[in-house]
Amino acid sequence: MTQWEYARLEYRAAGTLGTDKFEDWDAVFHHPGGVQRWGTDERFNDLRHLNRAGAEGWQAYDRAAMIIGQPHRLHAVTYSLRRPVEP
Repeated sequence: MTQWEYARLEYRAAGTLGTDKFEDWDAVFHHPGGVQRWGTDERFNDLRHLNRAGAEGWQAYDRAAMIIGQPHRLHAVTYSLRRPVEP
């Protein structure tokens, strides 16, 4: 039986730069070893961060998006990740 360790990648609008506040995105990686801030992107570009997690053996198995306001704007995306643990 495979044992897993779990993590999550939170990719959310930084909300700090005035009228374009939904265009800056912070990536934060939460894992068993702690929390790592993976930087801020000027545009939505989560693929770079997902590839980084994949290179470390993490597999994304779920994604949850938070949409707010009228008109709807994407505010955050959370990826659930897992990787097998060596016995």
